Amino acid sequence: MGKICFFFHSGRLESRLGVERDRNSELGTRKEGNRPPRRNPAMTSSSGSGELGGDGAELILSLPEDVLALISAHLRPRDLLALSAASRSLRHALSTADKAWLAQCRRLLPNASHLLAWRAAFGDSSVAVCRFLHSAAPLLGLWAHQNPELGNLVATLPGFLSLVAVRSIPQELSPRLLWAPVFELLADGCGRPALLFLHGAADDSLFPGLLASLHPHANTLLLEAHTCLPPASHFSRLAFADRRRLLNVLVAACRVTLPPDLAAAPLFARSDDDLPLLAARREAMLRLHSDAGGGMVSRQEVEALLLGARRTALPADTAGERMRLRRSFSAVAGYVRNSLRQMVTRSASANSRAEYAHPKHLPLDEFLRAGDSVGLSLRGARMRLSTYRNWPSMHDNRFALYKLTMQTPMAGREYAGLWGGTFGWPPGRPEDEHKPGKALFFLLLSYEEDSEGKLLLIATKVLEGTHYVVHPNGSSMFIARVGEPSAESFPWQTDEESHSVEIKRSFAGDGIATGYGFRYPGSKPGSLFALQDGRLAFVWRENKAVLTLQRLDLEDMIRRGERVPALPPIPNFAYLTKSYSNVFAVLHGSTSCPASPR
Repeated sequence: MGKICFFFHSGRLESRLGVERDRNSELGTRKEGNRPPRRNPAMTSSSGSGELGGDGAELILSLPEDVLALISAHLRPRDLLALSAASRSLRHALSTADKAWLAQCRRLLPNASHLLAWRAAFGDSSVAVCRFLHSAAPLLGLWAHQNPELGNLVATLPGFLSLVAVRSIPQELSPRLLWAPVFELLADGCGRPALLFLHGAADDSLFPGLLASLHPHANTLLLEAHTCLPPASHFSRLAFADRRRLLNVLVAACRVTLPPDLAAAPLFARSDDDLPLLAARREAMLRLHSDAGGGMVSRQEVEALLLGARRTALPADTAGERMRLRRSFSAVAGYVRNSLRQMVTRSASANSRAEYAHPKHLPLDEFLRAGDSVGLSLRGARMRLSTYRNWPSMHDNRFALYKLTMQTPMAGREYAGLWGGTFGWPPGRPEDEHKPGKALFFLLLSYEEDSEGKLLLIATKVLEGTHYVVHPNGSSMFIARVGEPSAESFPWQTDEESHSVEIKRSFAGDGIATGYGFRYPGSKPGSLFALQDGRLAFVWRENKAVLTLQRLDLEDMIRRGERVPALPPIPNFAYLTKSYSNVFAVLHGSTSCPASPR
């Protein structure tokens, strides 16, 4: 009797059944003594076609659906797809095995009530829900930009058959985290995350577009414009000024408005009571996207808006004077550019790509002639990025967000992840309203080996709640040497509740300090203490300043947080202007915070 063996190799599921027996059967040979090979009736199709008998599909199909669902929970979606490609019968069976795909959905969206609501909105199709969750998975996580220096941290989390990107606002310690929406990606009718909506300005304003492409390991999100379907990436060849003008014109032309009763609806479920309202909001957004033609604007309208914007920016009475000044500046700039050309071309940036290093910019009118209409698009690309202490090197001329690497805690690296806290001891409490607010810091803790192979714990600043920035975005607030215990003792004996402080572990390290200007901070020795209650505290040796941290569940904080107005859509996606203050708090009147003591 032939045996069935399943192999998982590079994501492909292969089945083999009695290789030698099949070979003998095809050649029409007979074994010793002219005895015919024995056949297993269970492996033969009842129709006599032999399709099921050749690959063992009938044995799989004979399993109860609940057993098949339990098995599929330990597989990946592509494994199920590879299995369905083994034969027609398996393809038909797995396409209708809703429980098997439902088990896949539970791995990506554990909340059972939310999952059932998603499935009902898709016509009870678990396959479509699984397709969306699996396709949108590369977008989940933390994204950032260098500007403003206080922090530009964007987190993505599931909405309602959508993916919602929200920005954490720099703030003081308070019971509720302030956040503003950045964009949403909705599932289309087949479950693909294809429908884009930018947020910005008023709460009821949306700006539709499309998801152009998404790399499975995307580390950069680029906001672009496209003129054809499927969207191409020629937008990157435009000059920066042309890219900025075109995006501003598109958001002015494609704006749509939510109905008043849905403008204040939540973007994600805070409880099961929000699910019906979220379903109604999604249906309204799908209609808006369809009525707006996916946000596509005719080329004639775009050209007219570009011409109008140019006339507004350059009044007729000053046009001649500005042109003369521009020519004078161009002559000087040309001399400097030619002098520096050799030096610049010899050392290309580690983050440069062919599409952004094209020797000649594409004229805007030539880009527009590629199609009859223009629209917004989002592209998730995998780019070669140089990093320094887990912070990617970013460009200030790309409308982009960059993914931050979130390490998973494991044995020997227990403190990896996102942490938050304040300066001072005892540490601040969100519910304490009788004391002055303390600036809230978000730090991304990660492990890295130095040149000698010694393990370091690096705390990278990703958000700073002061009114005016003290240290650059992405700075290492402290670096602890994991293999070197600290000889210092913790300066305080009790915590904020007068309980005795117990130290679990301590490490020697260095904390950030004033250095050579703002961009290049220095360091001073200190110690990192792991407290028994799970908190971390870094103490600077010289002045006994302390930064106390606790692990954060950012998704839960956002769901329980407070939504605030967003900036206009383009700077709301990527704020490219160099800033050292809290530009995101201007609209909702956040109070200033004192600088961190060090």
